Amino acid sequence: MPKASWTLSDNRSMSPLPVLRLALCQTDPTVGDIAPNEAAIADAIARARDAGAQLVAFGELAVTGYPPEDLLYKEHFLRDAREAVERLAEQTAGIVAVVGFPERDRHLYNAAAILANGRLAAIYRKIHLPNYGVFDEQRYFRPGPGPGVIELAGQRIGITVCEDVWLAGPPSSDLARAGASLILNISASPYHAGKGLEREAMIGERVRAYGTAYAFCGLVGGQDELVFDGHSFVLDRDGRLLARAAQFEEEMLICDVELAPAPGAQAREGAVELLTSVDAELAVSSAPKHPRVAELLAPREAEIYAALICGLRAYVNKNGFEHAVLGLSGGVDSAFVATIASDALGPERVSAVVMPSGFSSAETQDDARTLAATLGIELLELPIAAPMRSYDELLAPTFEGLERDITEENLQARIRGNLLMALSNKFGWLVLTTGNKSEMSVGYSTLYGDSAGGFAVIKDIEKTLVYALAHWRNRTEPVIAASILDRAPTAELRHGQRDDDSLPPYELLDAILRGYVEESVGREELVARGLPAATVDRVVALVDRAEYKRRQAPPGIKITERAFGRDRRMPITNRYRG
Repeated sequence: MPKASWTLSDNRSMSPLPVLRLALCQTDPTVGDIAPNEAAIADAIARARDAGAQLVAFGELAVTGYPPEDLLYKEHFLRDAREAVERLAEQTAGIVAVVGFPERDRHLYNAAAILANGRLAAIYRKIHLPNYGVFDEQRYFRPGPGPGVIELAGQRIGITVCEDVWLAGPPSSDLARAGASLILNISASPYHAGKGLEREAMIGERVRAYGTAYAFCGLVGGQDELVFDGHSFVLDRDGRLLARAAQFEEEMLICDVELAPAPGAQAREGAVELLTSVDAELAVSSAPKHPRVAELLAPREAEIYAALICGLRAYVNKNGFEHAVLGLSGGVDSAFVATIASDALGPERVSAVVMPSGFSSAETQDDARTLAATLGIELLELPIAAPMRSYDELLAPTFEGLERDITEENLQARIRGNLLMALSNKFGWLVLTTGNKSEMSVGYSTLYGDSAGGFAVIKDIEKTLVYALAHWRNRTEPVIAASILDRAPTAELRHGQRDDDSLPPYELLDAILRGYVEESVGREELVARGLPAATVDRVVALVDRAEYKRRQAPPGIKITERAFGRDRRMPITNRYRG
């Protein structure tokens, strides 16, 4: 965790208020890698104490990583996590640490350990367990019994875990009424485009409703399809932003927070559970300081591109791959994925393969070679015309008298997939697929061909957004040639082929898909929006029919609120239409 940032709150009080120095540590744990996760937490506890913090917080399930899924059914996994927490407790002389972990106590709880004075002083158990979108927490956990606070130097601090603050009312309202001066939320909140500002706005609503300061501490990094964007922050009791950590980077954010209970609060026993009480020396309000707040990535394309970089880098590194490889066709999708891979991993860790057939144009192949040279990535050339002739000869007796059709087109894609997988097997490289969300939605891909690989970088990026992101990346440094961006999309699997021979124009296709896939609206509403009925019917049928392909696709980075896989789960055998 290389950088720390500091802010101080403004003193607007007529009388001095106690000031808590808070450290929010957005770490990047790897699921199941308990010992390194523990070491990172221990190091951060020490650095927070050296910085004068009285309280240091870590994300939800920071000890095990999130989500651990069915690892939670392994009792030895849970024991290892608990032992790590108990060792971390020994590091807490002179500081209080709040650390997320899975707690086994007859039942299983998504818990926050309160570590103080060298011991595991208390445990708070998450109350609201999400079971929508990417979340399956009710599969594993029991809800906690109720709200809890810790007392630090006589000041009440409410402890919550992720979903506990997304719902209005308890526990936040109970904590405020019980005299909490600050509500701390440790979280593993998966990213989608714009999620960080949504969190700030939501917690701002809680501040205005309950009159208490809030601190949000999130995880950062990638875990399979999920990306965690960090974006930890602190709002004072008036809803003003005191501090904000960077997006998509590990960071320890240190913030001095004035502590004052909400108006009308009563710090009475029994309103909430008093988890533990810890002695400490707090400062009092000082002269006003100007806070430093990390700038958000802007525009929207910058944030999404950073998420793609974060997700790909995490998947490659955490799964032990040294190198990635992809097929480079000269089209915009493969060009964009090659650029992401080069930016995420470094050009020395990326190879691109040009695999021309008899239908490949000189222009697309030249563009592919030029892009590889511009990025500085290795380029391999493996022509597929000869292997395709061998397939034709082998199948000729069986296919005698039949016209060439999509069968021969798919054979070309599968030959390319075989070659990429051969490189993967021989050298241990990760194959990156290059299909976008628009294509995956309607099944415009070849099973075991262009869909064959280990990680689908842009599977949640619609085609029109691919173009927008590529243009944005070119404004930073022009790497993708204008000829790639201006050329009509084509798979080049037959003479004169264009995507719009088989699909509606991507602007229209993506508009329909946003409604049908992202918003789950039906045919009639799509038509009522002014979308052509015949095209809607065609696209809906294609989406429904392609479910079996998507079920076999590699994992890829979640960017939208309805990514295929964890977010959108549809039956393959399904006769409901529209």
